[in-house]
Amino acid sequence: MTETKLAPGDAAPEFTLPTADGGTVSLETYRGKRVILYFYPAAMTPGCTKQACDFRDSLDQLTAEGFVVLGVSKDKPAKLAKFAERDALTFPLLSDPDLTVHQAYGAYGTKKLYGKEVVGVIRSTFVIDGDGKVEQALYNVKATGHVASLKKKLGLL
Repeated sequence: MTETKLAPGDAAPEFTLPTADGGTVSLETYRGKRVILYFYPAAMTPGCTKQACDFRDSLDQLTAEGFVVLGVSKDKPAKLAKFAERDALTFPLLSDPDLTVHQAYGAYGTKKLYGKEVVGVIRSTFVIDGDGKVEQALYNVKATGHVASLKKKLGLL
């Protein structure tokens, strides 16, 4: 399995994905805005819930600074809708069940889990500038404390 890793300055791969509410979201819709695109392994699991709630709790500040937050997982839209409702998540959750977008961003591949190498979703976050270029590509991020760390990197803390 060839694994793509993006780096700052790379063009962010374009995508259109279904959302939890039955619509679709395309990256190109957000040209002119900075996008925080994060990939997480599974809706409604403890770590992913913590991370999503941290983004939710920081959303007003991130939006005020001109950022859009998009969460992506391989979950089906129906599960994402339950996740969004259960945890009052007000940013778009996108469904990528065939992992095409995960792979384009290098957010799926070999990773270490409890000391073993496995193939799966790599918890990753990308900051994409208004021209569609990658500003930051953060792989293997931790669920807890990641949003605070990201805000620090973006000069928001």
